[in-house]
Order: sequence, then structure tokens, then C-alpha cells
Amino acid sequence: MLCRKTLATDLAVMYLTVASGATLQYLSMDDMIAKSTAIVRGRVGASSVSMDGPAGRGTIYTHYSVQVLEVLKGAAGGSVDVAVPGGALRNFRQTFAGAPTLRAGNEYVFFLWTSRTGLTQIIGLSQGLFTIQSDSGGKVVASRAASGEPMIGPNGGLISDQPRSIPLDELRARIKGGAK
Repeated sequence: MLCRKTLATDLAVMYLTVASGATLQYLSMDDMIAKSTAIVRGRVGASSVSMDGPAGRGTIYTHYSVQVLEVLKGAAGGSVDVAVPGGALRNFRQTFAGAPTLRAGNEYVFFLWTSRTGLTQIIGLSQGLFTIQSDSGGKVVASRAASGEPMIGPNGGLISDQPRSIPLDELRARIKGGAK
């Protein structure tokens, strides 16, 4: 009896850990600026995990507390709760193609979208998360690696994502000017 229960639990965990193939919609910088309800520069703090829906059938979210260092668009308080799909809770693990990985203590620019229910997520998954760092000349730059997921381009065909990098001052000006 114990072996069957353990096997059933192991199979359920394996099923939930397999990420289904997904194709993401490519978002240009202007798309992300226009569609975001808020854009902030912030530092990641503590994280927690929750499940939306019944155990074993709901969606697991990892929630990150983000200390807001600068508001670039919209309104935000001193901190914001950012939900990223996926994580581990009890005997369940879920992964989602394109979901970013956040590291406590790291500083990012977050392109955020808040639903009517109040859940705040990163727009375009990993597309809307830029790491803040200094380049070799000391200029502060927002950048992200290319997503390894297939993407649908503006003309409806499949495209490969490219890494993106933009000086933080230029990004501020672009956001302030709105999507062009």
C-alpha cells in the first residue's frame, strides 16, 4: 500500500514538473512600455509560494517582495508583490516556459501588469525583466538575455529572441516619452 501511494505521489510530481511547450508572443520595447500598468526599478527581497485553485490542479505562483527604488511608469508604493508562475509547494512543482528566475538582492527593471484581481506579474514573462548592472565604462545598463522559448513575431511567423540591452538613462527617456 505504501509503495502505491509513494508511486502515485512521485508520478503526480513528475507530471507537474514537465513544462508544456509554449510559444510566447514577442513584445518590442514599445509594446512593453505601452502595455505595462507600472514599470519600476527595484530590488528583490523575500519570496513565498502560493497556489491559486485546488491542490494538484491549481497554478503555483512564487511571490517576490520587491523594494521599489524608482517608479518609471504608473504608481507604486515602497514595495510591490510580483507573482511569477511556477514554483514548489508541498509535494507539487510547476514550471512555465519563459518564466524568469529572480534572485534575492538583485536589482532589476520590472515591466509589470496588474490584473483586475490584483495579481501583479511581469509582462511577457522573461521579456519584461531587465537586470541592472554597470558596463565596462561605468554606465548603468538594463539588459536581459535572449529567451530560449519560441516566439511569434509581429508578422505571425516564428522568430528567435535576441538579447536586449539599453542604458538606464535612455530607457527612462523612452518610457517618459511613451511608446513611439
